[in-house]
Amino acid sequence: MYMLGDVGGKWLDRLHQDVAKDLRTKGWSQAEIADILGSTQSTISRHIQKSTIELSSSGDEAMVDAWSSELSQALNSIGPKGEVVRQRLVVEFQFKGNHTIRFDKTLTGLDLDRGQEQRALLRRLEWAIGRLDPRRIKHVMPAVGMNIASCNKGSRDTSQVAAFPGKISIVNNKLRHHETPSFGVSSHLANLLLQAHIMNEAKTSIININPINGGTKVDEKKIKQMCEQLGYSFALSNKGKISGSHNKLDVILDTGDFGWEPSMYILAHNPLELIDRTHQIVASL
Repeated sequence: MYMLGDVGGKWLDRLHQDVAKDLRTKGWSQAEIADILGSTQSTISRHIQKSTIELSSSGDEAMVDAWSSELSQALNSIGPKGEVVRQRLVVEFQFKGNHTIRFDKTLTGLDLDRGQEQRALLRRLEWAIGRLDPRRIKHVMPAVGMNIASCNKGSRDTSQVAAFPGKISIVNNKLRHHETPSFGVSSHLANLLLQAHIMNEAKTSIININPINGGTKVDEKKIKQMCEQLGYSFALSNKGKISGSHNKLDVILDTGDFGWEPSMYILAHNPLELIDRTHQIVASL
């Protein structure tokens, strides 16, 4: 059973630690333990050396310790040469009134093929737009409309960039977009993302917002200071072309020109992280 949040993290850390210590006493090397648990030797070494992680209740500690003992015995019976081909992840919430929701997924460790990667990216974009809070972003909506674009690593052509056809707008305090995300439907935003992706391959997602935030002109100095405070890199662009070369890209500012609306572009590693960054940056403008 997997639990979320800080409690779940400590719960899993103690289980991981207990199993590592048990297997070490059974004669397994740190490398063998790391291999079968899908960890690293340095992590296993830290687990073995430090004192046992304390949980908030003695009942949980007893349960985790009992489970770790059973798990380490079972792993030891298979031996360190056993090859793990999949793991299962179970998340369960139990509510008052005898109501339970449960998700049971298998983790295979296998990479997606190209078609699966593209479908997964489209789903992430749909999840991301569902997390974008219109109340928090309504004052930074660009006149030309907002969009979110994303690509898989190694993309080099706009046909490999997914976005929402048309634009994203706010109507009656709700986000509106006419169609589901598709590949090859963005030009300007996709081109800017590809430029950034070539410089900083880890960045695969981008959103555009209006940087003026109620003023009459772009306050470049204020935006640079905000980026410094948040630990984000800052770059400039001019009509869709990033100025200079950068190893890291988080925020790109285009101060605009005659007939060209000022824009701020926020970059992230994936669409879901992009939404979190957008909320954070908008709150700091």
